[in-house]
Amino acid sequence: MSTDPVTDRESLLGLQRGDASALNRLIARWQRPLLAFAYRYVQNSADAQDLVSEAFVRLYTRRAKLRPDTNLPAWLFTTLSNLCHNHHRWKRRHPTVSFGAPVNGSASGVQAPEIVMDPATPEDSPDAALAHDESVQALKAAIDSLPHDLKVSVLLHHYEHLSYREIARISGCSERGVETRLYRARQQLREELGRFFN
Repeated sequence: MSTDPVTDRESLLGLQRGDASALNRLIARWQRPLLAFAYRYVQNSADAQDLVSEAFVRLYTRRAKLRPDTNLPAWLFTTLSNLCHNHHRWKRRHPTVSFGAPVNGSASGVQAPEIVMDPATPEDSPDAALAHDESVQALKAAIDSLPHDLKVSVLLHHYEHLSYREIARISGCSERGVETRLYRARQQLREELGRFFN
């Protein structure tokens, strides 16, 4: 992800002065990477869009309290990661109930979490496509099961391609702490996904 602190700072100052177009510029600049992060965290596109919208609402309502030298990407990702974490915990405590078709032949009506699969390439055999789908689904489930601090570090490093320094700013820990979190996350993922690599 490319960052331009000068542009972000100018847009933030414009937003603080009441320039209505400044928020639009910030949304145009940051919406896509924030949506990608939120989707990978909550694995639901509608929820991801709502959470990103909420992050921008918070930016607007708190604009006057932000310092002019605020690291805007770090602020946005920190806010969004906290929103995603709270949403994820709430969803686990309040599973979605459908009054429609039963799931897995049961009459409980509890919906499984929505996971969008990566399409298999046309030249894949059905067995290879099924194995690919199973491994992708297992990886998403394994990342989803990581504790919040490990999950945020993995998503920001491996999917958003942020440096240890940038992740440290977002997560409020040292660069060494980020390195430790990524190491622990990889260890957990290896244990969880070991059967796919044997």
